[in-house]
Amino acid sequence: MISEDQIKKQIPLALKGTALALGKKYEGKVRDTYIGEDKVFLITTDRISAFDKVLTTIPFKGQVLNQISAFWFEKTKDICKNHILSIPDPNVTVGKKVKILPIEVIIRGYLTGSAWRDYQKGNAVSGITLPEGMKKDQKFDTPLFTPSTKEEEGHDLPISEKEIVEKGIMEKELLQKVKETALELFKRGQEISLKNGMILVDTKYEFGLDGNRVLILADEIHTPDSSRYWYVDTYEELFEAGKDQRMLDKEYLRQWLIKEKNFMGDGDIPEIPEDIIAEVSQKYMKIYEEVTGEIFKAEVADVSQRIKENLKEYES
Repeated sequence: MISEDQIKKQIPLALKGTALALGKKYEGKVRDTYIGEDKVFLITTDRISAFDKVLTTIPFKGQVLNQISAFWFEKTKDICKNHILSIPDPNVTVGKKVKILPIEVIIRGYLTGSAWRDYQKGNAVSGITLPEGMKKDQKFDTPLFTPSTKEEEGHDLPISEKEIVEKGIMEKELLQKVKETALELFKRGQEISLKNGMILVDTKYEFGLDGNRVLILADEIHTPDSSRYWYVDTYEELFEAGKDQRMLDKEYLRQWLIKEKNFMGDGDIPEIPEDIIAEVSQKYMKIYEEVTGEIFKAEVADVSQRIKENLKEYES
């Protein structure tokens, strides 16, 4: 693990944002994405957001997320082709440009989150009627394919397989291929996660088609931003007691702001001390090691300058 001193040295060098000549830029809360003619450049910054606001930067956070995704793309490439062309920098993935499919592909292994909320209201989950008497965080006999729409404004909405086909969003054969592939990816994710003491609870995938209409896995895979993870060693005990599961600890900063600063998104963002930033950084590095089972390695460096050097060959 990187020492606290190294983390503090990295604070002024953390990646706030980028301005590169790589194509049309889209800036999300965490990622800067550049769309080129035939390539997509996904740059995972060190920005951290909560309450719909970017709060600060966390040293090495972008590297953690990018490298977790790279780990999983490598572990699943025999199941589905993916978009990765190269990883020229710890924070950067260069991907093949594909036509992204118009649904969010969500796989659920357990009854939790929005699925549990829908179930409590007596609603079907993406058109699937679940048995009566299920409990919160209960494992499904087989994982569920619960797609949702992609809304330009507001929240994405659950949608059934039947509706997707009837509304002409996707043809039946392609939807079936996506479903089978996603379930296989999730199964692989669960198997590897269990070996590392983690439960992959649910996740979302982005699929696209290349010019030959070959299905391609794009965006990210099995990161803490796209997936829910629990600890296997306490699952049964907490489930039987009806208590919340232990999750990967990425909510630490949000909870600190609420408890210590009474901040929940309104007004100016409070100053966050270096000690807290360093602690959040260590938690992200721990997440990498828990999810992948590998040691996280990084160096103190000017991330922005390093990325410019490593992407020089791609700039126009």
